[in-house]
Amino acid sequence: MYEYIEYFVEVVFGLGMFINAMLFVPQAVKIYKVKNANGVSLATFAGFCIIQFLTVLHGYIHQDHILMFGSALGLIFCATVTFLIIRYKQW
Repeated sequence: MYEYIEYFVEVVFGLGMFINAMLFVPQAVKIYKVKNANGVSLATFAGFCIIQFLTVLHGYIHQDHILMFGSALGLIFCATVTFLIIRYKQW
C-alpha cells in the first residue's frame, strides 16, 4: 500500500513541477508578441531564476531527479522571460 501512495505522490509532484515550469510560458509569449516588457518586474523574474537554479542544485545534491529536472525546465522558461524583459523593456 505504501508503494502506491509513494508512486502517486511522485506522479502528482512531477506533474506539479511541469505545471510550475509552464506557468512562465504565457508571460514569455505575451512579451514576445507585443515586443514590450513594461510593467513586468525584472527583479522578480531574476529572483525566480535564482530560486529555480538553487532548486536544481538541491535536487542534484539529494539525487531527486523529479525536482532537479522539473526545476531545470522552470529555469529555462524563467530565464527566457528574464531575457525578454531585458530585450524589450523600455528603460
